[in-house]
Amino acid sequence: MSASSPSSPAPAPAASAAPMRRFGRFELRALLGKSARSMLWLVFDSRHGQEMLLSMPREKPNSEEALAHWLKMAQAGARVQHPNLAHVVEVSRVEMWPYIAYDRALGETLDERLQKQNAPTPLDAADWVCQLLEGLAFAHEAGHAHRDIQCAHVLINAANQVRLVGLEVAQEVFPASADFNTVTRRAVRESSEEDVLCVGLILHRLLTGRAVLEQTDLQAAVQQMQPLGRELVRLSWETPHPIAEPLRAIANRATDRQARQRYHLARSFHRALDGWRTAAAYEQGGPIALLMDKMQRAGHLPSSSTKLARIAQSSALEAQHASELSTLVLQDMALSLELLRRVNNALKQQGGSGTVLNLQRAIAMLGLNGLQQATRAIKPWPGPLGEVQAELLKSLMRRVHRAGVIARTLRPAGYDAEVVYLICLLQNLGRLLLQYHFPDDAQQVRQLMQPAEPTEDNPNPVGMSEQAAAYAVLGCDVEAFGLAVARHWSLGEEVMHMMHRQSPDAPVRAGDSDAELLRLTCSLANELVDAQLLPEHKRQQAVELAARRYSRALGLGLRDVMHALHPELASRDSEPALPDRAAAAAELMDEPSFSSEPLMSGQSAAQMTSDLAMPESPAAPIPSPLRARLGAQPPSPKPTTRGTP
Repeated sequence: MSASSPSSPAPAPAASAAPMRRFGRFELRALLGKSARSMLWLVFDSRHGQEMLLSMPREKPNSEEALAHWLKMAQAGARVQHPNLAHVVEVSRVEMWPYIAYDRALGETLDERLQKQNAPTPLDAADWVCQLLEGLAFAHEAGHAHRDIQCAHVLINAANQVRLVGLEVAQEVFPASADFNTVTRRAVRESSEEDVLCVGLILHRLLTGRAVLEQTDLQAAVQQMQPLGRELVRLSWETPHPIAEPLRAIANRATDRQARQRYHLARSFHRALDGWRTAAAYEQGGPIALLMDKMQRAGHLPSSSTKLARIAQSSALEAQHASELSTLVLQDMALSLELLRRVNNALKQQGGSGTVLNLQRAIAMLGLNGLQQATRAIKPWPGPLGEVQAELLKSLMRRVHRAGVIARTLRPAGYDAEVVYLICLLQNLGRLLLQYHFPDDAQQVRQLMQPAEPTEDNPNPVGMSEQAAAYAVLGCDVEAFGLAVARHWSLGEEVMHMMHRQSPDAPVRAGDSDAELLRLTCSLANELVDAQLLPEHKRQQAVELAARRYSRALGLGLRDVMHALHPELASRDSEPALPDRAAAAAELMDEPSFSSEPLMSGQSAAQMTSDLAMPESPAAPIPSPLRARLGAQPPSPKPTTRGTP
């Protein structure tokens, strides 16, 4: 058979071959991403003999002036250098089409990675998004916005390093007659918030393993979300991997139905997500590690009594009895905590067992020199806080003190009033630390807990719980702050158990130990104080609900609770306060003190001062087994009948 035989295969004619698509000197090989605002092409650069990525707008500028403005802004964005922003190789144009070129060696797009690994682990997803947010935050702070963040604009290399491409590609389209020297682009802040929302949608895409609202273009998903549309974007309970509650709260806040509840800054979003990621990977990482670092420089809390510090440095201190000294120290939360820290660390270093949770015992163990050293160690009021932040901390201290007074009143007979007060203080340690060391984050937590304005669609809005709000802001629970510090102070497992406040949503069961009984007593006191912060029409109902929840476990009725809230209603069976002790305490309670204003109707500042000035008569208390353990001393014989110490 000859070569010219019709049955022989013949080469296809040149006209039937697919024509090579070109864009200037670039050979177009694949369209990696396309949205309503931009495109990302994989191309081959014939001049340099390598593959490149071209990012360009979906619509070309409508005039030479608009094209010049586009190139100017793109070149300014290209000068922003950060490890998580892709390095720009070239900013140029082909006729009226501008483009930004990147090296293909920077990595594959997130879409390409998800085709191989559709559902990364939550920790991997958080790591990728954290890197993306770091680069985006740097660009925003430099005055640039992306305006069209898509999965295709996120590059990941083999080492899992993330880079963002396409900065300043999707610019505003102005009329051809616009004067670009005077026209104002859309506010960078508004564009930046939209960027942050799109990153939140990427986090949802990674955690759920499927497109958000079945849209590959994230801008289309944004248009369908409230308040622009009617759709909600929240993590479902059916995900490829279990999602930790802190991470779920962070992801849901990023795409909240209310725009005011979302993250407005990439830096805030990054801080919360990085806090969870670091804490999940390392036991003492993230915000807890930052807290420990801040405590090294600013202490745990500032001193709330300057007069007490002066008295502690004077010779008059030597004439005071240990019980009187403990009463004085109790006026200052920072000094009380500092003594507990010192005595328990010293006890651990000496190989001792147990935990000291009694100031009189702590003073006896440390001596007057130790008390004076502790007084000098704490920062004077208000530490590094400004005037407004200091006032918020002072208000929180008043509430904590009020809860301690109520817990002391409600404690079962036979238990040390001072120990109960300190347990109530420790249950609020995380909140105090948050307000002192992270006042801006504390403000965010409070804002997220506030319900939105009622609407027709949502007539009874509900704010976030404190736990969910803390997860969304910090990446960890507020209580974790207090527990981490308590562990650092060697307070022991029993004390850390009592520091756990009872969840308001969990049923209350009777405790089978001293520690559980006191934990529930202090939890009830804290709930009662929280109820006083509610609007007046909800306050009484919240108090009655708390009383009912704890009544069986603690053997208390509503009458006992009301007497604890309003001491003037109760019969005065106890021994009256000594005038000199009350006056001395009142003298110590100066400007940042707890009694500068009454917390509740029916209780004056003088009554609150008297309450704290003399917790109990120091004469011959009847210690419980728990007091003996927390005082690091052998228990006394158990009395046949419990009485008030």
